[in-house]
Amino acid sequence: MPLTDAQWARIEPLLPIRAPKRGGRWRDHRGTIDAIAFKFQTGTQRVHLPERYGNWRGVYNRLRMWAVDGTWERVFTARTAQADAAEDLAWAVSVDSTIVRAHQHAVGARKWGARPANRPTTPSAGPAAG
Repeated sequence: MPLTDAQWARIEPLLPIRAPKRGGRWRDHRGTIDAIAFKFQTGTQRVHLPERYGNWRGVYNRLRMWAVDGTWERVFTARTAQADAAEDLAWAVSVDSTIVRAHQHAVGARKWGARPANRPTTPSAGPAAG
């Protein structure tokens, strides 16, 4: 499902400019975000994106680049703050203090008791006389 105009208007100012540091201009951010949303909504592999979204490598590269440089985190943080300020966000906090202990076999203990002690080795009396 493509972004609506209202959704795009809220996200667009949070994205980097369309002229990257190297190379030419990027394709439209809106089309790329639509392609990324399509990929995650349908669960399809990135190489099977419909042609209307352009080259899958460009979509994948921008998804990775924005994850590394913190763009997605900035968008999420800003949108969360805006929704919280407008009281459009219902917070639900759940804290679980359960402690789970691992069974002794899960941590490498022997199943059938302790390992037998090594037999003490004593030097032989020497070569057999003969």
